[in-house]
Amino acid sequence: MTRTEAKNFSYGVRLLPDAERRAMYAIYALARRVDDIGDGDLDPVRKAESLARVSAAVDGLTAGRADADDGADPIRIALADAAQRFPIPLEAFHELIAGVTMDVEQTEYKTFDDLLVYCRRVAGSIGRLSLGVFGCTDLERGRAYADSLGLALQVTNILRDVREDAAMGRRYLPAEDMERFGCDEAWFVAGRIPDEADFDGLVRFEASRARALFEDGLRLLPLLDRRSRASVGAMAGIYRQLLDRIEDEPAAVMARRVSLTAGEKTRVALAALLGRVH
Repeated sequence: MTRTEAKNFSYGVRLLPDAERRAMYAIYALARRVDDIGDGDLDPVRKAESLARVSAAVDGLTAGRADADDGADPIRIALADAAQRFPIPLEAFHELIAGVTMDVEQTEYKTFDDLLVYCRRVAGSIGRLSLGVFGCTDLERGRAYADSLGLALQVTNILRDVREDAAMGRRYLPAEDMERFGCDEAWFVAGRIPDEADFDGLVRFEASRARALFEDGLRLLPLLDRRSRASVGAMAGIYRQLLDRIEDEPAAVMARRVSLTAGEKTRVALAALLGRVH
């Protein structure tokens, strides 16, 4: 599931030792299940019910019990095993569920600070879950840096997916920034921006915010062991190159899904393994 659905993420995870890699796959698998509920075709009421069932399963895992109705669920089995091996803060999945609930409710964001509440729930939570697998020499600082790194990755995703999200009725870019740069998300669905709108300026403005979050988040690296540092460095490096590409050609996100080639990702991963994170 991770290799198929999260190619950027998987390049970094592959650099971990076996036990850590399996734990990260388990974390991703449950996170993907939550995302799929939010993005699926169910009506909002049934989505809320499905999310509540996942939340109850997380409570069961946290309490160390196997609920009868999902005892054979391979994702639950894998995550239960991971939680026995590593101090994974499983309660962070509740934050992820709260973030996806914001998607279900079609929440809009007036300011960047408002958006960060959402990003912290859907991405910062994954950073904190991952830190339980990686370990850290200074957990308090590490949590803060992992949070910033998760925010950076999520803002990059938002910029990459503006057209796709608009087609789903999702509005992530802050309303006050849209107004400042003369943009209307109704244009994003068609992928056509009027000449008088400063879409490039909007994208580069948000990209600068992501870049600042990357700078803060990458302070996590010295607090990790070599393999974990390489894993995080690879994921961050791939997303930073993706951000560079978006910033160089903002209009590209209206025409296609901006991405790196497999070769480019491999080079970033190898550089991270050698301790070269740029």
